[in-house]
Amino acid sequence: MREKTSGQCLRLAVLLAFLSALIPFLSACGPPPIYREQAYVFGTLVEISIAGEEPERARQAAQAVLREFDTLHRRLHAWQDSELEALNRAFARGSAPVPVAADLAALLRDAAAWSRRSDGLFNPAIGNLVRLWGFHADEYTARLPPEAEIQRLVAAAPSMDDLVFTDGRVASRNPAVRLDLGGYAKGYALDRAAAILRAAGIRNALVNIGGNVMALGTRGNRPWRVGIQHPRRAGAIATLDLNDGEAIGTSGDYQRFFEMAGRRYCHLIDPRSGYPVQGVQAVTVIARGPQAGVASDVASKPLFIAGPAGWRAMAERLGIREALLVDAAGRVDLTPAMARRITWEGEPPAPLHPTR
Repeated sequence: MREKTSGQCLRLAVLLAFLSALIPFLSACGPPPIYREQAYVFGTLVEISIAGEEPERARQAAQAVLREFDTLHRRLHAWQDSELEALNRAFARGSAPVPVAADLAALLRDAAAWSRRSDGLFNPAIGNLVRLWGFHADEYTARLPPEAEIQRLVAAAPSMDDLVFTDGRVASRNPAVRLDLGGYAKGYALDRAAAILRAAGIRNALVNIGGNVMALGTRGNRPWRVGIQHPRRAGAIATLDLNDGEAIGTSGDYQRFFEMAGRRYCHLIDPRSGYPVQGVQAVTVIARGPQAGVASDVASKPLFIAGPAGWRAMAERLGIREALLVDAAGRVDLTPAMARRITWEGEPPAPLHPTR
């Protein structure tokens, strides 16, 4: 039996994901000066890159973004003391409706709308399943939960539609609901970052939250270039240019996982079975529009869960035109729109459908 897990391994994986996944590729053709600010938020490294601004102006804008990130991290944490955790405790008790901040209520309503659009494959209400598998911890051990407990939580069928909002309060009709916004919060933070930077007059920036990236403007006279993390080794599998207002997000089985008896168990749980998804290494999507950050973060999850057989239909359902999937064997499937944008690093991987 081979087991691989520990806080040290997780921190190394997060660091490698940050350094290798979706990082700006810098060329040597005289770009304008770049101001960079880094921090550790949302359990991962964050980098803000601002092009063509005076250092002090850029610093103030980047610091405003990082303050917002820190606030969101403290409010939305899934297992430490937070506003979200207070709601979870109330739901578990089956108590009367509890007060909820207006912006958090709006966020939860939006997450519920995305859940419905994804036919429940994106389901932030299954935090108890995520916790049962050991992923509500900074450091976790390789262990398989009891089958009976998995099936009990699946049968309880917690969903975002169990939430009831009335007069500034929220309750849950289902005590099995435990909210985990790990598949939404980083995208929401990207959208907040874009709003803060634009309000500060910053037109050209790249915000990277552990591989979820938002681009504003350009880097000099060219778009921001980013790389898509190879799911099984350090470095990029492909690169592409991100245009103004676009966001890119990746879900992978290499970000939080453990291995037992030669099988990988990742943090991405299929709410239909209660088990970590098998058969997919990574999914990357590009989104645009007023909710580009949220869309890039959320959409990659139901595509990942839908797997090689259903991911294209799910992308269409969610309005995602540019997406790429790497299956368990390392074969790649991608939409025509994504194929037109990427440049493979080295030899292109084998296609999932050779004739497509």
